[in-house]
Amino acid sequence: MDVNRATEILTGKQEITVSHNGKKVWIDSVDATKQMARVHDTNNAADMRTVHVEELQED
Repeated sequence: MDVNRATEILTGKQEITVSHNGKKVWIDSVDATKQMARVHDTNNAADMRTVHVEELQED
């Protein structure tokens, strides 16, 4: 995924399924400068991590 699409998903009103390494995640924030996103597992909000936006997949 690119940073523009990640930002669209984050700010959009429609819920769009996104995954990281096969796990469904929720995008919490996007850093366009660093091309990074802060995400958490949809089943475990405590499982937060920062990943490269390129590693995210729209399902």
